[in-house]
Amino acid sequence: MMDTNDATARQVYWRENRRWMLILGTIWFIVSLGCGVLWVEPLNQVQVGGYKLGFWFAQQGAIYTFIVLIFVYARVMARLEKRLGFEEPEA
Repeated sequence: MMDTNDATARQVYWRENRRWMLILGTIWFIVSLGCGVLWVEPLNQVQVGGYKLGFWFAQQGAIYTFIVLIFVYARVMARLEKRLGFEEPEA
């Protein structure tokens, strides 16, 4: 049987998890679709390292952003799990 503190902690965990997934997913969506497709022409007016910025976002920037977001998500979830007492025991 699950006690109420455990049930509450699980609700907090999943509410926070969904919130962070929405935030990070929105950032990824904006960078990948917005910078790589929708705003490519204005961004192409700027050059970074000899490449047009819109082209760079479409080819590499969205991927780099996604990788950074994975690390951010892992760190945020580790902190949340520690705060709620859900972290895995040390080996």
